[in-house]
Amino acid sequence: MFTNRATWSSERIDQLKRCFQAGLSSSQIAREMGVTRNAVIGKMNRLGLSRPKDALAKQHHEQKRAAKLARPRRMRMNIFAQRAILTTAYAEPLTCDAIPIHEGRGCTLLELSHGKCRWPIDAPGADDVYYCGNEPLPGLPYCAGHARIAYRPVGRLRNSVRA
Repeated sequence: MFTNRATWSSERIDQLKRCFQAGLSSSQIAREMGVTRNAVIGKMNRLGLSRPKDALAKQHHEQKRAAKLARPRRMRMNIFAQRAILTTAYAEPLTCDAIPIHEGRGCTLLELSHGKCRWPIDAPGADDVYYCGNEPLPGLPYCAGHARIAYRPVGRLRNSVRA
């Protein structure tokens, strides 16, 4: 992509000055001339070419405004509308006693299959780790009781739901 030209000829310096006067960025000038951006910045510094800070700020502001106009504005719901939707979706609060956990002996790792709850009953480092083994909820690896523990609600409800 870039050609390795060791010297800046007078034609190339004139091309650099024309691009600079046209308002192109250093990256755009580099692509136009076939050199790296750092080579352009270095030569501009040696030639004493610089843009005033207010011109840079104006150019940056125009780019941000153009980008903002290009993307569509998305309306956001306020917190009260979100709360109303969630209240209707989850009318009954979840309590600890709503879903019992039936823990028996469980099953070993070799007995564990897709049709059994994968909640470990013993400590993971123990020699004989057993798993719940109850029937899991559709699409989840845990039964209803252990899913309640694994997937806790967010916010204030988190404190009310305990294992």
